[in-house]
Amino acid sequence: MTGLPFEITAVGFVRSALRGCSAAPRQGSEGAPDAKLEILPEFLEGLTGIEPGQDIWILTWLHESQRSVLQVHPRGDPQNPLAGVFATRSPDRPNPIGLHRCRILDIAGNCVEVAALEAIDGTPIVDLKPVIESSRDF
Repeated sequence: MTGLPFEITAVGFVRSALRGCSAAPRQGSEGAPDAKLEILPEFLEGLTGIEPGQDIWILTWLHESQRSVLQVHPRGDPQNPLAGVFATRSPDRPNPIGLHRCRILDIAGNCVEVAALEAIDGTPIVDLKPVIESSRDF
């Protein structure tokens, strides 16, 4: 079973001041702005139990990424040796799923405001998950 396709539905979209990939920092800690997660109405009940001050994992679909890329120079620096995309955080990869750890700043209606998110405006949100510190996320 190779390349088995399946469907993913967006649960919302990122609303950010970042308008294009070239404007986005490589990581949230490298100067990313606060952003809003606009959750679609049919998924609002899924926000029950999350609250400001909590850290969450945001899974996104990096919709402007190149899906045919298998090797990159890490951090886009040609002086770095080529590495397979599975050994990097490159947005260009066969399944461009973004993984972002963010702190919730506020929740108002269907908008969840988060700190330092490097995803660009309009990025589809695939899922939100709580950070559980006692877990081993590696």
